[in-house]
Amino acid sequence: MSCILNIETSTSVCSISVSLDGQAVFVREDLKGPSHAISLGVFVDEALSFIDSHVMRLDAVAVSCGPGSYTGLRIGVSMAKGICYGRNVPLIGIPTLKILCVPVLLHYDLPEDALLCPMIDARRMEVYAAIYDRALNIKRETAADIIDERSYIEYLSLSPVYFFGDGASKCRDKITHPNAHFIENIFPLAKMMFPLSEKAMANKDYKDVAYFEPFYLKEFITSRPRKLL
Repeated sequence: MSCILNIETSTSVCSISVSLDGQAVFVREDLKGPSHAISLGVFVDEALSFIDSHVMRLDAVAVSCGPGSYTGLRIGVSMAKGICYGRNVPLIGIPTLKILCVPVLLHYDLPEDALLCPMIDARRMEVYAAIYDRALNIKRETAADIIDERSYIEYLSLSPVYFFGDGASKCRDKITHPNAHFIENIFPLAKMMFPLSEKAMANKDYKDVAYFEPFYLKEFITSRPRKLL
């Protein structure tokens, strides 16, 4: 049996979940944020009390590692590290854009050749995005993109591409290719992390607790986002 505490604080939403053998058995979410500094500590205390009261053994802590809000990620990763030190369990880092893909894969009937493009909002017509296939193999690494009418055309010309996340809605008027599809109301949530954190634990894909740092959006902003041709 594997018991994992999942923490997601990369956007304005703050959420945690406890997964046990591939099922979310405890969930807390604050969708009204950002209030991570207040909510996260309360949620984690409740989760650990739930684990202890049900005589579970915490096996790992998984945390969303960005890209995302500097403040949100710093709070989430700091909390995750503290639990790992205190309970002597390993740390798992899950990319935020992969977390966004999970509800789409679970709840939508996609064609075999579909590509997934999760997007996190940035200023003006900029987004932070990656492209995955249905098996979550990376087809294009995370990058900062300036969106125009020809964005992602090399992928849209070959396959249907599904855009989602809080950066996707502002792209709808620009990306009008017939193969472009938009899915609304997709957020990175801890209750959707368990397929990824379970896989990472099975592969012993752990992070060094002392040196692990999340993938802040500011790391993209230091260089000018690129326009896709």
